[in-house]
This record gives sequence, structure tokens and C-alpha cells, in this order.
Amino acid sequence: MRKRDGQTLIFDADDTLWENNVLFENVIESFIEWLAHPTLDRAQVRAILDEIEAANAVTHGYGSAMFLRSLHDCFERLRERPGTPQEQREIEGLARALLDREVELIPGVAETLAELQTRHHLLLFTKGHAEEQRHKYEASGLQRFFAAVHIVEEKRTADYLRLIAENDLDPGNTWMIGNSPKSDIVPARQAGMNAVFIPNDNTWVLEHEVLDPTDGKVLSLARFPDLLQHF
Repeated sequence: MRKRDGQTLIFDADDTLWENNVLFENVIESFIEWLAHPTLDRAQVRAILDEIEAANAVTHGYGSAMFLRSLHDCFERLRERPGTPQEQREIEGLARALLDREVELIPGVAETLAELQTRHHLLLFTKGHAEEQRHKYEASGLQRFFAAVHIVEEKRTADYLRLIAENDLDPGNTWMIGNSPKSDIVPARQAGMNAVFIPNDNTWVLEHEVLDPTDGKVLSLARFPDLLQHF
């Protein structure tokens, strides 16, 4: 791809600019170990938790509160009873790290954005609990790079079309950059944008989706700083 200045680059936040899901994964591992189910192995417990999270996300959105609800629901389903007050406190203690965390930028993000900003128009487009997402954004120190930030409950094709209309974007001159096939790549392409897929080993399993390997409007990169070779 030949470099061309003056494009619009739209960035996902969680697991694209900073680490996020690895923190949830660590809590899940601790929860499964603490639960110590007598008959189900770790993979079976995880599959049930994934199912519960998927259902809760539809009703309650994303974020640490939904995740904590899912842990309690998983305990109740697998133990076939509500947790005692002590057990509920212990579950909440496992998840406390999600509230006490600092924002950890992915290597090369700040330096790459600083250079890209000199040539392109940068926007941030993220989904999740609005207050939590804004807190992470403000704690990241990246505000100076973005012309605008948009936080939505879900990133569907209609949300991308709304983003295009609100910012008067030319889809053919716009790139959505993220780690999630489900939320960042597929709906952006359906809305007519180009896309850059930068995988993260810790991407949430519910964000996985098979990409079309023949789609020439999707650029796959190994590392965030590799954007400088193309933009």
C-alpha cells in the first residue's frame, strides 16, 4: 500500500491502544481456581461463563459491572444456589483489580500516534460502559492526538454509518483500526470503510470472527507501530 496523507484513521481503544482483556482473563483464571468445581474442568467452566457473559452483554452492556454480574451468575448456576455473603465478597475481591488498575499502553502507541497525527485526521471510536471508557481514555494521556472521541454501547454497521454521517467522512478515504474482527473490522467494511486488523493475543473470545482473506480493503499488521509503514 502506498502512503497517502490526509486520510481519516479511526482507532479502537481496548486492546488496540491499551491492554484490557488480559486483566479480565487473569480474574477469570483466579475465579475458576477459587470455584474448584468438583466435576467440570477449567474449559467447561469457562464455556459456561462465556455463555453467561454473552447473554448479559445483550441486556446489560459491557464493562466491569456486567463482568462481575456474570461471575455471580456463573457461581449460582454451577453451585445451584446463590452465593453466601462471604462468597459474594470473595468474588468481588477477585474482580477488584479491574477497578484499581492503571492504563497500560500497548508498546509504540504514543509514538506512532504522534507521527500519524502530523499527516492524518485521527478519531477514537470505542464501545462499552461510557464512564469506564472515558476514565481509561483520560488516564491514557492520548487525548492530544484525537480530534474527537465517540463511545457507543455496541459497534454495529449502523453505528459506523452514524459515525460517518456525524463526522462527514468519506468512507473510501477512512480506515478503522482495531483488534476485534467482530466489532472493528467486519461492521466497518459493511459500512464501506477500509480496515486495519492488528490482532491481540488476549482479544475477548466473544469478539472473534472469521475475516474474509480475499478482502483487499483489509490490511493485517503484526504490531501497532507497523502503521507507520503504510500511513
